[in-house]
Amino acid sequence: MNVILNQLGGLVLGAVPTMVFFLLLVVAYGFLVRRPLEKVLAERRSRTTGAMDQANASISEAENKTAEYEERMRRARAEIFAAREQRLKQLQAERDQALQEAREITAERVRTGRAEIEESVADARHHLESVSMELSEQIVRAIMPAGTLTEATQ
Repeated sequence: MNVILNQLGGLVLGAVPTMVFFLLLVVAYGFLVRRPLEKVLAERRSRTTGAMDQANASISEAENKTAEYEERMRRARAEIFAAREQRLKQLQAERDQALQEAREITAERVRTGRAEIEESVADARHHLESVSMELSEQIVRAIMPAGTLTEATQ
């Protein structure tokens, strides 16, 4: 067993330089590779996070501008509809006024026409009465002898 321990001791003693070399390699790896790599990764992470934050801020700003744009569009549409409604009311009022004027003119023409017709009817009646009186006198003169007519009128 002594032999085994001697051999094991020799192996451990032969492995010491390898272990020292390995430890130096781990330390060198830490200084030369790991730390710069961690710095680069941290910088990349911060840039990525910054870019993400900037992108989120840009998205938020775009959403705000979109909401503002939609609000302005809604107001503009409301103004357009209000102006359109006002114009329609104005046109309707003008139309109603024109209709009222046309009705008044028509009513005046109807009154004038009726007055003219009544005047014409009165003239025609008067003319018919005078013509009928003349005709009746002529008929009476034609039917009755000349002497009886003077007696009947007296």
